[in-house]
Amino acid sequence: MSADQILDALDPDQREVAQALTGPVCVLAGAGTGKTRAITHRIAYGVSTGVYRPTSVLAVTFTARAAGEMRTRLRELGVGGVQARTFHAAALRQLGFFWPKVVGGAPPRILEHKAPLIADAASRLALSVDRVAVRDLASEVEWAKVSLVPADDYVRATSAVDRPAPAGYDRQTVARLISAYEDAKTERGVIDFEDVLLLLASMLESRRDVAEEVRGQYRHFVVDEYQDVSPLQQFLLEQWLGGREELCVVGDPSQTIYSFTGATPYHLMSFAAAHPGAQVVRLVRDYRSTPQVVGLANRLIAQRGRRGAHALELVAQRPAGPPVTFTAYDDDEAEAAGIAARIGRLVAAGTRPSEIAVLYRTNAQSEAFEQALTTAGTGYLVRGGERFFARREVREALVLLRGAGRAADAETPMPQVVRDVLLSVGWAEQAPAARGAARERWESLQALVALADDLAARHQAGLADLIAELDERAAAQHAPTVEGVTLASLHAAKGLEWDAVFLAGMSEGLMPISLAETEEAVNEERRLLYVGITRAREHLELSYGRARNPGGRASRRRTRFLDGLWPDDGGRSAHARGGRRSTGPALSGAFDQQLFERLRDWRAAVARETDKPAFTVLSDPTLAAIAELRPSSIAQLAQIRGIGPVKLDRFGQSILALVAGGP
Repeated sequence: MSADQILDALDPDQREVAQALTGPVCVLAGAGTGKTRAITHRIAYGVSTGVYRPTSVLAVTFTARAAGEMRTRLRELGVGGVQARTFHAAALRQLGFFWPKVVGGAPPRILEHKAPLIADAASRLALSVDRVAVRDLASEVEWAKVSLVPADDYVRATSAVDRPAPAGYDRQTVARLISAYEDAKTERGVIDFEDVLLLLASMLESRRDVAEEVRGQYRHFVVDEYQDVSPLQQFLLEQWLGGREELCVVGDPSQTIYSFTGATPYHLMSFAAAHPGAQVVRLVRDYRSTPQVVGLANRLIAQRGRRGAHALELVAQRPAGPPVTFTAYDDDEAEAAGIAARIGRLVAAGTRPSEIAVLYRTNAQSEAFEQALTTAGTGYLVRGGERFFARREVREALVLLRGAGRAADAETPMPQVVRDVLLSVGWAEQAPAARGAARERWESLQALVALADDLAARHQAGLADLIAELDERAAAQHAPTVEGVTLASLHAAKGLEWDAVFLAGMSEGLMPISLAETEEAVNEERRLLYVGITRAREHLELSYGRARNPGGRASRRRTRFLDGLWPDDGGRSAHARGGRRSTGPALSGAFDQQLFERLRDWRAAVARETDKPAFTVLSDPTLAAIAELRPSSIAQLAQIRGIGPVKLDRFGQSILALVAGGP
């Protein structure tokens, strides 16, 4: 692409990003606004105009998937040689290169899991720990390291920010455990992932020759998801820069959801102050979601004046879509079954399962949805489970494809070769009817077939190209799409999007989580819900179960975050009312189904005439109450929850006529 073609593919704000090639640049990019498009076109434009050498650019992000996506976009723009990696991958590559020169010998082995050494450190201190305590202590060690808090400063640092010690221990004990953990690592000659960043940053700080070599290589830096940078990552970034200003950062304060791991939006929000003269560009045109989804996201983040100076109000660019749906189920089992049924209807109407996601606050919530989808015969995958390229069938397939690459007939189309090879490891033209392991195996192999078809159609790729693509994806853990409904925690959904999203468990105690006890923790939970909402392109449904188990006490209340947004509460939730139930006539739940359907038809007609969503006329619970109580006067109708003076005046006589059997 020519330089002009690169710019022509962008909207005015994205074009401003692409043309800001020098000096410090801060891009505040809302969800769905095309930030990856903007920064990859910026790099491509810089290369096309001769301002950048491709090999002088280092783009860093937080996930291997995002780095892989960036490399793919750059390749499609005709730009090769740019390094797009995660912080850890970039640091590990440089550390491995310089270690023999600076220290001598091979770099230490990287500890894949902290748990064994945490348990060893606890044993040295005569601490009694179980699996959960080891997990929590390992997380705290990671927080201390990415926050640049050494063991001898842990008590002071955590006291200053009122951070409680984990697993029921006091701060002094945790400080001693951190020290014992570091001793255990040294004795075994291993380092952890945080050490990779710390050792490289220290090497760049203390060795001028190493710093000059790295800074001579990389002259232009791009950092994606800058709101999630930790003090340790910022320290490394500063060593890479060496005081230079050729830095472009991209982020969204409203999507800061990892502060418990040491991430902080401080560096993003203070960027302009730290870099006087920095160009700040805001991307607010949302190309992902419908106006209905964008409107809910905007109202959530602006609720009670919480929209900060850096928060963005998105502007939807897509046509109007279906209204956002809000449902209160009797219990968790009913919620899972109801969502599975709704997914079945979406699939029957043409939505691909891989374009549907069920998102929840904790991983423990996935079991109910796994069971419900299995019962419904709908395929699914749990994000955060076994990695795609670690699956046995995928590893076997890669071995066979490499073998076929040496013996394949050049006249046979690549997709056909792939199909012929995968037949021997369990693939078939038709998916197996049974659920379980056989179907999961087939879906993994089908993802490889679909990738082969896509590469052949878009790039006329051969088998060698497919193998190279798979090797690159495996290195980056950038899995191809598996055809199944995604089940994921809200944290794991960051950076992803689907046509249809179900946000489940929207009740107090889960959203916000009961562990969120400080105001900042609660605000982060609100941002987490914002991230969940903005994952949806078209269909968005929010729900919760009033009880945990069927027949249990309906003690749950929906989340305070939906105050004024949940359509049938008059703007106030049980949380806002101090937990009191609203008053009104007693309801048994048994109502006249025919009258209910007539009321719904009437409501639909009113919605069409007024060009408003149906739920804004009257909610389903209000219609059900009318169909049960069958009011015969305005006074009786006024007692039903959800019918205020305005609706009573506007719709009262029509409703009474319907109840009486009239038109």
